[in-house]
Amino acid sequence: MSTELDKTFDPAAIEAKWYQHWEQNGLFRPARPDAEPFTIVNPPPNVTGSLHIGHALDNTLQDVVIRYERLRGKDALWVVGTDHAGIATQMVVERQLEQRQDKRTNYSREDFIAKVREWKEESGGTITRQLRRLGCSMDWSREQFTMDEHFTKAVLKVFVDLYNKGLIYRDKRLVNWDPKLKTAISDLEVETQTISGGFWHFKYPLADGFTTAEGKDYLVVATTRPETMLADMAVAVHPSDERYASVVGKEIIQPITGRRFKVVADEHADPELGSGCVKITPGHDFNDFEVGKRAGIAPGEMLNMLDAEANVCQTADGLVPEEFLGLHRFRRDGVDGARELVVARMKELGFLIPHVTKDKEGNEVEHDAEPRQIATPFGDRGGVVIEPWLTDQWYVNAAELAKKPIEAVKSGEVEIVPKTWEKTFFNWMENIQPWCVSRQLWWGHRIPAWFGPIKDGETTRWHHEDTSKNKVFVAENHDALIAQVKGYYGAEREFVEVDSLLDMFNAHSGVASEDFMREHGGKIPLVRDPDVLDTWFSSALWPFATLGWPERTDLLEKHYPNDLLISGFDILFFWDARMLMAGYFNMGQRPWNKLYLHGLVRAADGQKMSKSKGNVVDPLGLIDQYGADALRFFMCAMESQGRDIKMDEKRIEGYRNFATKLWNATRFCQSNGIGASTTIAAPEAKLAVNQWIIGEVQQTFEALDAAMAELRFDAAANTIYHFVWDRFCDWYLELIKPVLSPLPLAGGAGGGPETNDGGSAPTPNPSREREGEWSAQEETRAVAGWALDQILVMLHPFMPFITEELWHAQGERPYELILAKWPNPRASVSKDATDAIDWVIELTTNVRSARNELGIAPGAKLAAFCPAPSGLARSTIERSAAAIERLARLTPVTMGEAPAGPAMQVTAGEDVFVIPLEGIIDIAAEKARLEKALATSEKEAKSLEGRLSNPAFAEKAKPEAVEKARTDLAYHQGEVERLTAALARLG
Repeated sequence: MSTELDKTFDPAAIEAKWYQHWEQNGLFRPARPDAEPFTIVNPPPNVTGSLHIGHALDNTLQDVVIRYERLRGKDALWVVGTDHAGIATQMVVERQLEQRQDKRTNYSREDFIAKVREWKEESGGTITRQLRRLGCSMDWSREQFTMDEHFTKAVLKVFVDLYNKGLIYRDKRLVNWDPKLKTAISDLEVETQTISGGFWHFKYPLADGFTTAEGKDYLVVATTRPETMLADMAVAVHPSDERYASVVGKEIIQPITGRRFKVVADEHADPELGSGCVKITPGHDFNDFEVGKRAGIAPGEMLNMLDAEANVCQTADGLVPEEFLGLHRFRRDGVDGARELVVARMKELGFLIPHVTKDKEGNEVEHDAEPRQIATPFGDRGGVVIEPWLTDQWYVNAAELAKKPIEAVKSGEVEIVPKTWEKTFFNWMENIQPWCVSRQLWWGHRIPAWFGPIKDGETTRWHHEDTSKNKVFVAENHDALIAQVKGYYGAEREFVEVDSLLDMFNAHSGVASEDFMREHGGKIPLVRDPDVLDTWFSSALWPFATLGWPERTDLLEKHYPNDLLISGFDILFFWDARMLMAGYFNMGQRPWNKLYLHGLVRAADGQKMSKSKGNVVDPLGLIDQYGADALRFFMCAMESQGRDIKMDEKRIEGYRNFATKLWNATRFCQSNGIGASTTIAAPEAKLAVNQWIIGEVQQTFEALDAAMAELRFDAAANTIYHFVWDRFCDWYLELIKPVLSPLPLAGGAGGGPETNDGGSAPTPNPSREREGEWSAQEETRAVAGWALDQILVMLHPFMPFITEELWHAQGERPYELILAKWPNPRASVSKDATDAIDWVIELTTNVRSARNELGIAPGAKLAAFCPAPSGLARSTIERSAAAIERLARLTPVTMGEAPAGPAMQVTAGEDVFVIPLEGIIDIAAEKARLEKALATSEKEAKSLEGRLSNPAFAEKAKPEAVEKARTDLAYHQGEVERLTAALARLG
């Protein structure tokens, strides 16, 4: 028996109910041990995170795919979990401590980590609850966390394996250093902002009386960061710049520090930019770092002038004047910083070249610097300017690991969709830099490395200033560590673990370890590396570590490689590419077969969403207002192979209306005795309208399969949308109303008693229906119930909540919709029958359009003449005159010439119908109205064409203004076409 639906569709009333039902009954991963596997993994959101619009898009697309494959009978596994998010999570907990006038350093490392885990258990599940609201059918029974014990085991194994193969190493290089968080951060965590700054010009005197070709005894350098000159180590000029050829290799003097260094020739210097001379600070600039190396300066010799908090410290050569030591790099809290003092001292020494402007009266005015808008890197979490900083860090040889992924994409072993992203992928991978994987945090996977004193004959020695000269031990566990230590120092030697290398150096001068060893009974000191691994390092293992690796589990054997990864293009290199590297290194094969990259969800005007702009959209608010199904459908309908999506709340509202349309259509079916179908194959059908809808179902699911195979989410969504709204609701239900009606109809299709019994065949009433008429009604109920079921199945991946509700409302079911079978009509239909219905639909559509264009009332009945009817027209008119009258409001329809006089013409297929208009409308007035409207649209279209063809408009106007002009032009061009056709109809 069916369940009578409420008159009003209320998404909130059904969403929580069905999600809880699915999850509690384990329906997201049904037991299908013998079925073909299909596996996807979600990009693990930060445990600190909450659902944003990008998550909504990404997870909707994944859920559509996994529900689709589940319906097709696959052993569909969607791996779910969260990332420990080292920096973000540590910041959250530290802020909580600050609110209580407490801080991290008041605790031991272990106690602080315990507090983080406590926070995670209490507050770290926000985003997973929100993913449930979106309808994500993930396997929550196997929810993962990157700090789980089994996952940590995998992370440590990978680090050790890479180290043993020489693919992880320690090196002194520049990193993005966040002075607020006091850690290195990845490029992904750097946000470039444009801020107001200055461009200073300074003189650096040449040493020993040397001069340039122009006879100058100095070089002019310009910089936006004058404070860094305290660590300058060279000045670069272009090799072909003849102005400076005579001084290349000669020494130049930095005025404040007195440091002498070389003038070097390097193509980094642009002869056309400023003076053509560039000051080189290799310890604090990424470009300068490379110039310094090319000039023969080893990283270990590069000067560092800042400490971890970006305060000035003494350089290795001791040449920074004492008055600068301890100053912050910038002015803060009203106190001048190193920048301001450097400029002041250079000005006092006469080495500042002022920037000269003129005031309103024409008088020259000198300024210390030329004002500039400067692109400046900020830490996305610390919120302060990032400092390129020279430190010892752990690096992965990404260039070596990138080789197999490059080959895999080139050979087609791994497919990237859209293919246009391949060029970007190859460009980055083929020019990849070493990957810094160490972070100066407490929360995360601690690097499994220990430092010990180097053996020097019979003694051991620590190297403080260059820690790379100390002995390093890398081990997965304590037993492996002991074995390595005893193998190096001797089996009889014992050791003691020290948590802080710095503490030991401070206590024992950082040179010899004998004092320390005496204090600890001769035990060798081992210092655990305090750093943790970059979060991306652990998440790179997601496709296989979540399946039990390094154990060879049954789950791993069946579900690796994964089938598909869906990801935003913005993490192509930070996560996707690194998964490829990790997959080939650890598993010997690709992590997934196909990578689908979607675009961003942008604001309605096309701008990127950001909190500072105030244009961020909350997906949970949209779900509250329109329902999860409407938001999901919007995401799919707008997702076009990686193009960005513009937020359009009106369209989401439209898809809520679409759900309401389906709800009401189901209520109509219930009121006419149409209930749940008992067959997957199409029922037998004789009526043309029923054969037509069966054929439409078959075409729809074939188009849907084709779209899903190509990951054309927009095509898939629009296919099912137009079938439901246009073909089923607007036409099929309208066409079968006469069949379901109790009144006799022409053409041998009578009615039967109206029922609401879930689709069982009611008893014939001989006093009111003939047997043949009753059979048509029974057939129509069966076909309509079957067609509605197919809709619910095909629409389910996109709109899971409403479809599951309607599925059960239609009658008793042997299984939930989430576990239903994908459509398989297995039916052949008469082309003559389907052509007849298509012909009636086309005629009705064109007549309604013509009525609308000429302002004729929709209900007015019009006579129609068909001078030369086709065979299809004759047979259809003879059998379906009543339907044509009811739908197109044409009566009578005469097969012959029309009388003379004003008329409009409409077509259906190859047939032309003439519809007299005498007495129907005021022909002259209508012509005048149409001609006026046509002139207006022609004028607007011409103006817009001129504006858009003007290069100045396209270059200078805002993108949204250009887009609006294009939209307006398309509208007026369409109006010109429509109005011209309307005038032509009037003759």
